[in-house]
Amino acid sequence: MKNKRRQPRVVVIGGGTGLPVILRGLHNKNVDITAVVTVADDGGSSGILRNYINVVPPGDIRNVLVALSDLPQLELDVFQYRFESSDKFLAGHAIGNLIIAALSEMHSGIFGAVQELSQMMNIQGHVYPVTNEPLVLNAEFKDGTTLSGESEITAAHKPIERVWVTPSDDQDGHQPAAVPEVIEAIMNADQIVIGPGSLFTSILPNLMIENVGRAVCQTKAEVIYICNIMTQKGETDNLSDADHVRILNRHLGHNFVNTILVNTEPVPEDYMDFQRWNELSKPVRHDFQGLRKQDVCVISTNFLKLQDNGAFHDSEKVVEELMNRLQQSHD
Repeated sequence: MKNKRRQPRVVVIGGGTGLPVILRGLHNKNVDITAVVTVADDGGSSGILRNYINVVPPGDIRNVLVALSDLPQLELDVFQYRFESSDKFLAGHAIGNLIIAALSEMHSGIFGAVQELSQMMNIQGHVYPVTNEPLVLNAEFKDGTTLSGESEITAAHKPIERVWVTPSDDQDGHQPAAVPEVIEAIMNADQIVIGPGSLFTSILPNLMIENVGRAVCQTKAEVIYICNIMTQKGETDNLSDADHVRILNRHLGHNFVNTILVNTEPVPEDYMDFQRWNELSKPVRHDFQGLRKQDVCVISTNFLKLQDNGAFHDSEKVVEELMNRLQQSHD
């Protein structure tokens, strides 16, 4: 009798709203999922909790847990519930953020907290905060000035030259490092998926941790970058898809992106509500020649999902393409 083939191992790296979209699509596929989540967010409820109790910001982790959980919808709705502004002390806080913060104190760190919560929430796969400590995102802009803090960097609305991360408690000058489980997952993966998400504030904060960047460059897995559909104000204005890859490669000093998924379906301008989605600017322009010069395999098709007067990735179409890539690599 033949041995049952093991599930393909897929590692998805990112943060923000793009990561859960892909994870929800992968959730019911026959794959072993590991989500590696950024810990450099300092806005909203996450930022307030971080400032009060120096916990790793829990917001992105909360959304990833929900995307991979098999709990009934009511329990997930409670976990996601955000207190109203009239509640004063609890205003704006999501219950899940408070639970993650409490478990982090109980376990002396976010990593153990998330592993316990993963069991409680019946997570299918693995959720790994990229480090066990809060990180600060730093940026140097093209005009030579620098800023620290994700929300400060985004609010500056200036072209970014490069980003790097430092521990929030940087008194001893140590370099941040990912937990061993993250590195092991990357090195043993069949496929690494990066994005979609904010290039400088959701994706690069993970890759700028030295042992993560090194592992992503050394892994034998296919590294697939899901390029954003729209540019982001103050982050990626006027950048082409080839520019996105060029920035990723330059930050790691290596052409590590093997494949890019590019949406070619036009976004109807009269459909977009740019007041509601005020961080978005215009569709990412295509530079297929620039991508080929970087030895990137280009998969360009209709990945667009129009929803709530915004432009998003259709998770079913994206995941179908990811499954095709896995199938081809296993044949």
